[in-house]
Formats: sequence, C-alpha cells, structure tokens
Amino acid sequence: MTTTPGDDPGGLADAQRAHWQQTYTAHPGMYGEEPSAPARHAARVFAEAGAREVLELGAGHGRDALHFARRGFAVLATDFSPTGLAQLRATAAEQGLTDHLTTAVHDVREPLPLPDASVDAVFAHMLLCMALSTAEIHALVAEVRRVLRPGGTLVYTVRHTGDAHYGAGTGHGDDIWEHGGFAVHFFPRALVDALAEGWHLTEVHPFDEGELPRRLWRITQETPR
Repeated sequence: MTTTPGDDPGGLADAQRAHWQQTYTAHPGMYGEEPSAPARHAARVFAEAGAREVLELGAGHGRDALHFARRGFAVLATDFSPTGLAQLRATAAEQGLTDHLTTAVHDVREPLPLPDASVDAVFAHMLLCMALSTAEIHALVAEVRRVLRPGGTLVYTVRHTGDAHYGAGTGHGDDIWEHGGFAVHFFPRALVDALAEGWHLTEVHPFDEGELPRRLWRITQETPR
C-alpha cells in the first residue's frame, strides 16, 4: 500500500512520536544495556580526534549515551521521548554518571538547542532514517554542521534501500515505508553523498543489525578545519 508523497508529513512524524513514547513505556530499556556496535566505533573515532563534548541525537533510553559517558565524554543526549530520557537519567544516576551526562527533550525537525561551534562530535544511530522528509534531513545535517566545531565529527547510521523492508508495508512517499508500526526513511546512496557536500566524507561502512537482518550504513564525516 502506498500513500501520496507529502500527504501529511507532520502528521506522520507526530504519530511516530506517540508510537515511540508508548513503546518506551511498554518496554523499558527495550534495546538492552550494552552499547550498539556503531557507538563503540564512534567512541574510538571521537577519542582519536580529541573530542570532549558529544551530542547524541535520538538517544532513546540511553545505552549509547551511557557508553560515551563511561568513556569520559561530556554528553548531551536528546530525544523526542520524555519517557526514554527519564529512563536514561535513572540509569545514569544508578551508575554514577550524572556529572558526565545531561538530557534534553528535542524534536530534530526544530533547530538544535545549542550555539554555533559548541560541540566536538555528534552521534545518531538510526535517527536520520526515521519519519523525516528529505528536506528535513538536509536541514538537520545543516544544523549539525552549525553546532560542530571546525574539524568536528559526525557519525550516523541509516537503513538503506537494500534493506528487506524497503518497499514493504505502507509507503508514505520520499522512500519512507511503515512496517510493524515503525516508519523508516530508507536512504539511497545519492542521499548520503548529498548530505556530505561541503564535508570531508571519511567512511560509508555497510553492516547488518538484528535478526531480519536490517541493512545499514555507518557514515563518518568531518567539518572542514
């Protein structure tokens, strides 16, 4: 089933926000306590680059944000789910990490709540491939570039058009497909390249995750110095 592109992108995003809020409420800590493989990689990349402050977009209940905090970074974890962030704060308190981590409820369709050139690194695991239009994704990456310092690093992951769920379920146009209640914007390689214009693109690494498995790219790019 396919809907007309652009019918109600704001309505879809708002519905997804409510869906994630309900999901975190029903399944606390749904992704477990261990950090994702991309977060482990990003922590090494950030450390090698001398980063100190890390902004995570779409932190959820915080397994990756907590990993960055344990590695000694000052972390700002954002998500549009207050429930997920409340779980993150509780876990950070239990683990004695509150001095290394702050949270902020934020919808990435809005400007980032940070001044220009204020962070060293940004991490986003499957955030850019949520129910965002191509225009909204471009605007978000422009915001990321604004808040990164010169030579700052962005590591993000996205599901791509080689994924088994691409073209399955309900189509919303703009390469967005909804399956099992979750809407995903599947990235073509051309979109990755377009988002890297004006950056230094250092890696587009393919990997699999989960039982399907999900097909993803891990992208690393740096702002000019």
